[in-house]
Amino acid sequence: MRTNQAIIFFAIVFSIYGLINFYVIRKILSVIPDNYKNISLILLIFFALSYIAGRVLENYWVSYLSDFLIWCGSFWIAVMFYSFFFIIVIDLLRLINHFLPFFPDIPNKNLINVKNFIAISGAVLIFIIIAGGYLTTKIINVRHYEIFINKKAGNLNSLNIVMASDLHLGTINGQKFAYKIVDKINKLKPDLILFAGDIIDEDIKPVLKDNVGKALYELKAKYGIYGITGNHEYIGGVKEAVNYLNAHNIKMLQDTAILINNSFYIIGREDRSIDRFTGKKRKKLSELVNGIDKSLPIILMDHQPFHLEEAEENEIDLQLSGHTHNGQLWPLNYLLKKIYELPWGYKRKGNTHYYVSCGAGGWGPPVRLGSVPEIVNIKIHFVE
Repeated sequence: MRTNQAIIFFAIVFSIYGLINFYVIRKILSVIPDNYKNISLILLIFFALSYIAGRVLENYWVSYLSDFLIWCGSFWIAVMFYSFFFIIVIDLLRLINHFLPFFPDIPNKNLINVKNFIAISGAVLIFIIIAGGYLTTKIINVRHYEIFINKKAGNLNSLNIVMASDLHLGTINGQKFAYKIVDKINKLKPDLILFAGDIIDEDIKPVLKDNVGKALYELKAKYGIYGITGNHEYIGGVKEAVNYLNAHNIKMLQDTAILINNSFYIIGREDRSIDRFTGKKRKKLSELVNGIDKSLPIILMDHQPFHLEEAEENEIDLQLSGHTHNGQLWPLNYLLKKIYELPWGYKRKGNTHYYVSCGAGGWGPPVRLGSVPEIVNIKIHFVE
């Protein structure tokens, strides 16, 4: 990543993270008995810093310690997130009550009991939310779609595609997770397997240590297995990630268009992050389709689903994307609807079909609420 952009990017991220943690920790300490405040402060600061510490440590030494720190920090991110929302709601109610009193009068001697009750209730609610969200990550849905493309594809009448995005293979999603994904994909007997970015979480070292690529060798598809870069391949080191995936059964397409079986094209775009992390520019879609036979079906993979109109303008038949996780942690999915034209699911514009996956894995906390992990099975029928 270019130095100036790196400093600005991480300064913003760490500032927001630090301010939210300060607010949450301060509020938590206000309901902790004085005898336990010091030890509680130490533990809370440890959890707040553990994810960052674990990520830094794994760059130099992948070990049980780095894994422990990352797991602790990942769950803390979820705890922090929902604690922040819970506390905000309580503070807003207190503010409204200050101007428009609606709370019943409570004697001063009972105020401590009321505060403790609210704190304990909040802690129990957050625990239930996070436990449920963790169990949700273990459920990987297979979503089935049938679409029709009004083109002839050589001698093919149909094509069975299995698409997955955002596996985030690494410390949290290791070899066991990879085998689970591979097993589900192979059971669908795909003609073609496509991975729409963020296959690797961040640094490649945990993937090497856990030999995650061993599972990828077992993927089977008649017309091959292809992938593209996502922003996380760039965060962790794109060259190492791409080389690893190419060596483990996934052909990575980087601003490349290829003809498969003289029947259809696959285009794989570089992730938009290439500019921020390397200073290079990815090719325009119009450049990638230049010179190809548009009478044949064209399938595009583009990790981040911005500017969907580009695919329609360039006569793409099917665009596959990921990145959004559909928010991953409710209620972020509502915010995404303001950012993306299609934050999750299927859409058709003109002759172009779109699918944005919420992902099979996830970043940060192994928790999902309002967003279930998925693998997408799309059967294309070719008709003139």
